[in-house]
Amino acid sequence: MKNQQKKKQIAILGSTGSIGTQALEVISEHSDLYEVYCLTANNQVELLAQQAHRYEPAAVVIANEAHYDRLCSLLSDCPDIKVYAGAKALDEIVEAGPIDMVLTAMVGFAGLSPTIHAVKARKTICLANKETLVVAGELIRDLAARYHTPILPVDSEHSAIFQSLVGEENNEIEKLLLTASGGPFRNMTMEQLARVTKADALQHPTWEMGAKITIDSATMMNKGFEVIEAKWLFGVDASRIEVLVHPQSIIHSAVQFADGAVKAQLGVPDMRLPIQYAFSYPYRIPLSGERLDLFSHPLEFFRPDLEKFRCLALAFEAINKGGNMPCIVNAANEVVNRGFLEDRCSFLEMSDIIERTMQSVAFDASPSYDTYIATDREARLKANELLNK
Repeated sequence: MKNQQKKKQIAILGSTGSIGTQALEVISEHSDLYEVYCLTANNQVELLAQQAHRYEPAAVVIANEAHYDRLCSLLSDCPDIKVYAGAKALDEIVEAGPIDMVLTAMVGFAGLSPTIHAVKARKTICLANKETLVVAGELIRDLAARYHTPILPVDSEHSAIFQSLVGEENNEIEKLLLTASGGPFRNMTMEQLARVTKADALQHPTWEMGAKITIDSATMMNKGFEVIEAKWLFGVDASRIEVLVHPQSIIHSAVQFADGAVKAQLGVPDMRLPIQYAFSYPYRIPLSGERLDLFSHPLEFFRPDLEKFRCLALAFEAINKGGNMPCIVNAANEVVNRGFLEDRCSFLEMSDIIERTMQSVAFDASPSYDTYIATDREARLKANELLNK
């Protein structure tokens, strides 16, 4: 691996977020192998400029066009870095010829369009934007097959499954075992859940993540989304995907095969590992950091409580319904997640609003890309209407 001549050129969509910043750490540790071609952000213009000064990419994109002038000013001393703004610029930059890999670390529905453009441009996709497969899994799967575009998972759970499948070729999968930390509220009663605050929800017991995904972890909607992703990534029906609450977050997920054997990937909670594995696959290269000491960690497993964590149940309902229903759930969840962070709804009200949105928005069993766009818009309007009542 170390002898390869050409450095892989990497575009990072969402470089200022948790995944993006850790990806840059990986690139720094292996600067002989990887080089940043493009960095993008939505609003964090100051941090984006700092990253650009350090990594000297060919281009940067700020999705929120209101920050374009500020970014240009901050990078006025870097004439070789091209500066762009807007959603269209995101779609176009991932098609740039020199790019080998696109790390999709943007949060939310906004990651769908640039991912589609990167797939069509046959760039290897390092997928960290779970909404892409949640909203349009069938579309992305078909496009990836048509354009022969590899999709390598970056989420720790899907990376664990991917790693467990390496070398198994066409051996039959009996079950995927998707682990979940259970978040900060797994031992609370319904009465206690009714009183939790955003400050409580943002205190994740094992992972450091952005606010949106941390709230999704607390509601376990994040795990529901990962079930939907796993269906499309690995071609396994949701009925054969089991969620296990594993508070220690040591076993990141596992695969059970037709002969009853179970293969799992274990490690300390460190997102740099799945990020680096996506970059280096099929090779493993050194990574600094803590090593797993199994003598120090008990391994516990519990069934998720679908009454307390209704969001996980709703995600299963959405994938069983199919069509544009996961898109509806994702849009409603983005609205209530933001509403909870802005103190506009309670923790338990989030699942209520999502469920009522699912019941209200037009269902389409065979959606196109345009259907997804329309569905997302309609579901957001409905969820906001319910949120404001």
